[in-house]
Amino acid sequence: MAKWHKVYETDSPIRAEIIKGVLTDRGVIAIILNKRETVYHIHGNFEIMTSTEDVVQAINIIDNEITF
Repeated sequence: MAKWHKVYETDSPIRAEIIKGVLTDRGVIAIILNKRETVYHIHGNFEIMTSTEDVVQAINIIDNEITF
């Protein structure tokens, strides 16, 4: 099983889905880890995770190809 590493963190579920979609389109397997508390959804973030092998590529894509 691959080890997962955080490559991006946001409080917006929409931004998390966009980043995951762009990474997936570029061939990087990514998942969203929901770290929001479950009752009021006020505290916490969404973390984009990739495997160890894809960390550098994912960070480069996020930094150079995605703007909000």
